[in-house]
This record gives sequence, C-alpha cells and structure tokens, in this order.
Amino acid sequence: MRAIIGGVLALAMAAPASAQSVVDASAPLAHAVTIYRDPDRSPDAAMNRGWPRGFAMITERRQVTLPPGQSTIRFTGVAEGMIAVSAIVTGLPGGPVEQNRDADLLGPAALVDGTLGNRVTLTRTNPATGREQAEPAIIRTRADGGLVVQTAQGFEAVRCSGLPERLSFDRVPDGLSPQPVFSIQAADAVGGTYEVELTYLSWGFDWQAHHVALLAAPDRVADRPGDVRLGLTSWLTLLNDNGQSFPGAELQVVAGTLNITSDFRRLASPPQARPLNLTCYPLGSTAQGTEALDIGAFAPMMEAMAPPPPPPPPPPPAPVADNITVTGARIAMIAQEEELGGLRLYRVPEPVTVAARGQKQIAFLQRDGIAATLVYRATCLPDWGSETARPFDMRLETVNDQEHGLGIALPSGGLTLFEPTAAGDLLIGEESLPDRAAGQQVGVALAASTQVYLTCQQVRAGRRSQQMAATISNAGTTPVQVRLEVYRPSLGRVAGLRDTRLKDGMTVTELVVPAAATRQLRWSVRPVAGMD
Repeated sequence: MRAIIGGVLALAMAAPASAQSVVDASAPLAHAVTIYRDPDRSPDAAMNRGWPRGFAMITERRQVTLPPGQSTIRFTGVAEGMIAVSAIVTGLPGGPVEQNRDADLLGPAALVDGTLGNRVTLTRTNPATGREQAEPAIIRTRADGGLVVQTAQGFEAVRCSGLPERLSFDRVPDGLSPQPVFSIQAADAVGGTYEVELTYLSWGFDWQAHHVALLAAPDRVADRPGDVRLGLTSWLTLLNDNGQSFPGAELQVVAGTLNITSDFRRLASPPQARPLNLTCYPLGSTAQGTEALDIGAFAPMMEAMAPPPPPPPPPPPAPVADNITVTGARIAMIAQEEELGGLRLYRVPEPVTVAARGQKQIAFLQRDGIAATLVYRATCLPDWGSETARPFDMRLETVNDQEHGLGIALPSGGLTLFEPTAAGDLLIGEESLPDRAAGQQVGVALAASTQVYLTCQQVRAGRRSQQMAATISNAGTTPVQVRLEVYRPSLGRVAGLRDTRLKDGMTVTELVVPAAATRQLRWSVRPVAGMD
C-alpha cells in the first residue's frame, strides 16, 4: 500500500515538471527592415503594386519571460509573408528546439473548430412572436460541412430552418490569433526574462529609386562650352504588401541583383482566415422532380440560407503623391552607402515606418553643383551621306565621381531632368538609369536640337578609301560642344581628323562650334582587308 501511495505521489510531483508552458513574447520593441528589389524586374520596369515580388529581411527585438523547463514561445504579429524556414531566434539561453508557423488565423471556421464539443449561445427569431430567443447549444461538428449543434430539442443544422440564426462564443479558443503567429519550443533550466531577436525573410516587398535633376544656368566660360551645373535629388519608393506595419524601423535597401533559386512565394504560404461554409439538406423531393416544387413558398427560407454577401473590395491604394515624406525645406535624410558582397547597401539614418499595405517615398540623396556637359551628338558614316541637313541630338553627360560632385553608387531607376524657365521648371529629358557605380559615366538623352545641324556627304568612293565631308552649323547664340561619330574601328581606320578617340565602340571627333558659325570637316576612311 505504501508503495502504491509513493508511486502516485511521485507521478503527481513529476507532472508539473513535464508540462509545457505556452508563453507569448512581447510586442516588438524595435524593428529593422532591409528591402531587396524584385530580382526578376528590369531596371526600367515599374513595381507591381498589386503583387510585389521582392522580399525583405526583418529583425524584431522582443522580450520574453520563460518558466523553468520546456516552453512554447509565440511571436504574434509577424509578417504574413514570412518564410518560416529562414527564421533565426537569438538571445535564448538554450536556443530553440523546434519552430512552427501557425497555419490558422482567427476566423469563422477556426472559431467553430476550436469550440468543438463546447457550449455556445444560439440566437434565433421566434416565428410566432418575431422576437429573438437565445438558448445554449453545443457544437457537434467541424466547420468543413454542415454545422450541427445540440440543443435541448435535439440535434439540428444551423441556418437550415429558414429563420435568421447566429452563434455567440464566450471566448476565443487557445492558439487562435487575428495576426500571424510564429512559435518555437525552447528549454530553460532556471527560467528568466530575456531580450531576443527574431530575424526572418518575408515575401511581398519591393523598392525603386527615382532621380530628379534640375539644370542650372550654363557657365559662361569661353574655353569650356557646354559646361552646366545641376542639382540632384533621389527618392526611394518603398512598397509593403503585407498586412503588418513596422513602425520606426531601421531601414536599409539593397541595390543589385541577387541570384535567387528558391520560390519565396510558395515558401511563404501565408496563413488564412478560413470562411464558414454551411451546407443544408436539398429542398423538395427528388421523386416529384423540380417542377413540382413551389419555389415561391420557400423563398424566405432560401434567402435566409444564402451566405452573407462578400465584404466590399478594399479601397484603391493611395497615389504616390499622398505618401511623400519630406523632412523640410532642405532634405536631411542622406543615405549612407555601404558595400555588401558586391552589392550596394543604402542605410537610411532616420527611423522610417514601413506601413502595412502601403507605399511610401523618402528622399535619401541630395547633391548640388554637379558638373555636367551638354553635348550635341550625330553620326556621319560612309554610305549614310545626305545633302539634307539633320539636327544633332542633345545629351547631358557627367561622370559619377567626386571631381564632378557625385562619387556615390546610384541605384537603378528613372531619371527626370528639368530646366528652370520664366514659366517655371519644365521637363526637358527623361531616361531609365541602370545601376551606376562610382566612376562610371551617366548620360541623359534630351530632344533633338533646333539650332545645331549636320550635313554629311560621301564625296568620293574608292576601293581602298572613301572620302567624307561634313558641314556643322550652329545658329545659336552660344558656342556648343559637338561630338561626331565617323566610323567603327573594327571596320577600318580614319585619317585626316584631329583629336579622334574611341567612345562607346565608335571612332569620334569632338570640336567646339562657335555661336552663329559653321565648321567644315573632311576625312578619309580606309577599310581593313576583307571589309571592302
């Protein structure tokens, strides 16, 4: 007898030690968000606002208090696009033993399933009095078909009587949350309060840069025609398609293209709030056929059985202009550039809220006094000659280095150029800019000139050489810098021109044409053997 009592006491003492507690981590104390662009989107393509396919690395700092022994720690409110297999939790004494992504969100079906076998309140309208009556009921089936409850009158299907009915629940079942939940199992021999970091990748983000340049008045320097100055402001557009916000986050964006082999959208598998689909018995008799059924008599019942109408569609996203964040008359938010494994990382120095289902613009770069050159470019090749004058194309060029006032890696995006006039700033050019590292050239194509023209002629065609002539006229009031492409070096040599050089795979000559003046050029082209 003593042995039996001792065994029972031993089991009673061991039970609490083996029980596993469920602990909720605190709400995030701080966020850090690093956004990567959609790897399959080209630099000149716009972001897909309805379905962004970039991703982000999110770090959340939380606090958790663990009892001694094993515990399940729940992180409520993680991003719904969370890729659970990428999650890392640090700061626990023993580290995580197991981790899970909870699949169910709080919804009608999950609420019914979690209350199976428990009491709820069934409220319906009394057909004799028209008044609502409430009575206790017990849920006897899951939510994957017809919902059956047990009342004092017996078993019956909900919303199959033709009368308005509703269920009221006293509490939310354990484990259900209106926000996505990530949980881990951990063990702590003594227990305590810890500050932990949860880091994971999440699907449903994207970002894009756009650069706005304002052209200043040209420098009236006699020996440097075409020199201009411009100011540059760069904007970051952030896109978050998740239903969770990240307030006051440390924001970083990564420029460049990663080699991604995983299907992040499939790995994310966001949890769903399952709807409640009610199925009732068919009306009428199959022996009589459908024609013998008086549909009108059952119209009120069918109306009551009809599922509720779908919720109204969400409002359209606010236009970009409504989400612009400006820090003042002068932009204070200058991003800090860092290198990241061959990519470029831009760290925004001020906290930024990455809002749920939102789009935000922040200014991250401003430079004034950038030196650039306005170049007039045209091509004069053999067999392309024409006695008809054609305009030069205007192009604004600079070098992304400190000498020209830049020297920072520019992420890909649109580049828009404005020029101040008496009527205000007017658009004069727009270009799609790929990623530009420091030291690379940057160019913006403008309109065709209305004052600088070229006449290109082939004056003599021989077997060994071809004689070319060009007339360049400048009807403007200022000297212009002209670049003329005359041949492709892989096809032969050019003779008779001074100061030729190789530019973008072409042999070019550059010269200054004074205001209201004309310049004439002559040269010969000698094809390499086998090219004639």
